[in-house]
Amino acid sequence: MVSSKISRRRLMAGSAMASAMVAAPFVRGAYAAGKLSMGFWDHWVPGANSATEKAVKEWAEKEKVEVQIDFITSQGNKLLLTGAAESQAKSGHDILALSTWLPSRYAEQLVSMDDVMADLVKENGAVNPTVEYLGKIKGKWVGVPATVGSQIKGPCSRIDYMKQYANIDVQAMYPAGSPPKADAWTYDTFLKAAEACHKGGHPFGIGLGTTADNVDTAGAIFHGFGAMLVNEKGDVTVKTDSVRQALEFYKKLMAFLPPEVAAWDDASNNKFLVSGQASLIMNPPSAWAVAKRDAPKVAEQCWTHGFAQGPKGRFAPFVPYFWSAWNFGKNASAAKSLLRHLSTRDVVESMVVASGGYDLPSFEKFTTFKVWQEEGPPKGTLYHYPNPYNHQILSVAGAPAPHSIAERIYTQATQTQMAVRYFKGEPLEKTLAWAEGELEGFMRN
Repeated sequence: MVSSKISRRRLMAGSAMASAMVAAPFVRGAYAAGKLSMGFWDHWVPGANSATEKAVKEWAEKEKVEVQIDFITSQGNKLLLTGAAESQAKSGHDILALSTWLPSRYAEQLVSMDDVMADLVKENGAVNPTVEYLGKIKGKWVGVPATVGSQIKGPCSRIDYMKQYANIDVQAMYPAGSPPKADAWTYDTFLKAAEACHKGGHPFGIGLGTTADNVDTAGAIFHGFGAMLVNEKGDVTVKTDSVRQALEFYKKLMAFLPPEVAAWDDASNNKFLVSGQASLIMNPPSAWAVAKRDAPKVAEQCWTHGFAQGPKGRFAPFVPYFWSAWNFGKNASAAKSLLRHLSTRDVVESMVVASGGYDLPSFEKFTTFKVWQEEGPPKGTLYHYPNPYNHQILSVAGAPAPHSIAERIYTQATQTQMAVRYFKGEPLEKTLAWAEGELEGFMRN
């Protein structure tokens, strides 16, 4: 097996990146069954790629398949550009990691995974509705939910600050090894805690910029009010009471956030936590992991837990990756066989362990691995990260709109832009009219 990484220097057009592929069918047995190339997300956790590489090698040796792995960074949109190049060239990797909206974008060029998913769901349990919304297009599965890179962006709170300023014991509310005791953890409680921590000099670090972390939080808050900008039929539903309520909530919340949050990017909340300033951020365990390395006293006070409950439910931002196979590939049966192997319990757990608990499998039977119970400091800090009690509804900003529209809502950060405009003094109805015009433009283009 050959393994490599795609760097800035190596990124070329899809045809230049394509590995040689042989047209022979996949056959189990003692003879080589051709070649298989794959492009995986290049993990930010040192050593995490090794678990994927090991699993692929085990499968390849057993099935007598020659494999080529490329680990492709998402920095500078390299992985995104790889997918676009290969789609246009109709040549490239047999298997490619696709984030959030890309399975719907390339659905017509992807191999159906209906048979694979039927077997995996039977064996590993159901996937959450957001995974189905993103990965099952027009009734057809076009990707297998990937363990590597998938994440919940829920609250990571400072145990000490939340106790001192907000009188909230997050460890008691979300005890390690036990179900949540969070009935009182509502949007009203969240606002009061944000105000108290702001007065204490350690505000919540929730961004309202135009990058993914900011958008994911906004999506969960809007869902908590039942606030859809566009419904599943494609109707614009922005001028509703639920959307007005979401914006009123954000206007109150922003008064207690750092004044520069409208300009934050995905690194800002991480830095705010690691610096010791934040009482709460919305993030997967990456910020905590950096704190463990660079600011251990901060990490010792971090606790990852569920989000507050809104009038229409308790929602958490979930951002999955998928492993998909191009239909112009030459070894689809081998690709499916490998994806089945990468979705077995032992392999999935090895990936989660290698990532330090960051990676999240989507199947319901894979939410109780020991790594989440044992990671620390403090021990058990990640226990509620994988949502082991189905305490939250996992969601994505822009849903349930048709995918082409939802992707524009997400990438254009329509929800955070609305919140910032209203907070800065724009009349509410003018903000709604602006959003309506934006959404109608998405539909025309």
